[in-house]
Amino acid sequence: MTDLTTPRGGIPRVLATPSEFAEAASVLASGQGPLAIDTERASGFRYDDRAFLVQIRRRGVGTLLLDPEGARPEFTRALAPVLNEQDWIIHAAASDLPSLAWLGLYPGALFDTELAGRLAGFDHVNLAAMIAMLFDVHLAKGHGAEDWSQRPLPEDWLAYAALDVELLLELGDTMAEILDAQGKLEWAAQEFEYIRATHAEITGPAESTWRDMKGVSSLTRPEQLAVARELWMTRESIAVADDRAVSRILPTKVLIEVARTLPRTARDLARVKGFPARRRSAVRFWGEVIERATSSDPRTWPKRERPPRGLPSRQAWANEHPESFERFSAARAHIDDLSAELEIPTENILKPATLRAVSWAATAGRQVRSPLDVPDMLRSHEARDWQIELTSPILTETLF
Repeated sequence: MTDLTTPRGGIPRVLATPSEFAEAASVLASGQGPLAIDTERASGFRYDDRAFLVQIRRRGVGTLLLDPEGARPEFTRALAPVLNEQDWIIHAAASDLPSLAWLGLYPGALFDTELAGRLAGFDHVNLAAMIAMLFDVHLAKGHGAEDWSQRPLPEDWLAYAALDVELLLELGDTMAEILDAQGKLEWAAQEFEYIRATHAEITGPAESTWRDMKGVSSLTRPEQLAVARELWMTRESIAVADDRAVSRILPTKVLIEVARTLPRTARDLARVKGFPARRRSAVRFWGEVIERATSSDPRTWPKRERPPRGLPSRQAWANEHPESFERFSAARAHIDDLSAELEIPTENILKPATLRAVSWAATAGRQVRSPLDVPDMLRSHEARDWQIELTSPILTETLF
């Protein structure tokens, strides 16, 4: 196996000025074929998940490394006319497309090599594993979790970033051939189009509120919710002002635990698992935030929001509707068999949540009254045509 530690054409220089962006656009326009694109972000260090480095490779051009941070509007004005509506090849597109959309960049057509690997039945679908298996090349990896917002970027980081697109065009071609030989290329095309379309309207980060925090549903008392809200608002203000990841200010898991336990003293707060107790300033600061929340007018405290009644838990489903649950289990088993036959993960054939929803609606919920309604029900849950074609017969046979 060949070790590839640096790009074969050398490490490209980083382009970071409006004039360099214009030059890059001109060069990319002269290339041929699809564009291999990747990004490096710093969500573990910065407030959001914006791209701090964009890697682009095209035949006839080679690899370009672009730093948009200091001149994002100029970056978009230069690159969008060249990149938009073109064919893109990305590995794990759902992780990169949002940050590219924030830069005003949108593919005309998409090929996701990671998803292609899943549909082709690969056991390992990370980029390095697929490159090693198909091309007998070992990519030097190891810098994905770095703080890509720092400047200047070390040479070995830049080599790592450039290698992410070094063989991506070839990987796209090879995976298309494999999927075509397996009779899955059209299925893949529908999946890629679904991903493209779901990101086509993104223009910036999605807004979130304190109720979106993982674990907040475990808080039941208004006083706990008031503390959670005040902690979140304070943390958010600091994160935005300092452009700092919220996890580096107060991890959500710790925030929820503080709200749950409602520590009344500095000692109690310092004992909360994960809290930065060694920093006295942190204990004092967050203690004041808790005090502000608990001493506020109880009439302003938020109340617990109960989610709309949905599907029962599996245990409740099995106990209270055994016949319905048995039919759901049979449908799931048949789809698992289909997964093994096609060598496609079950969740890629049909999302588990969709299978549960359709099974419940057709048996206990009675929203689906006829086998003829199954395709429409699947479509309402965003199942693609190929998934509907494969699973409708199974669901019709087992649920009715």
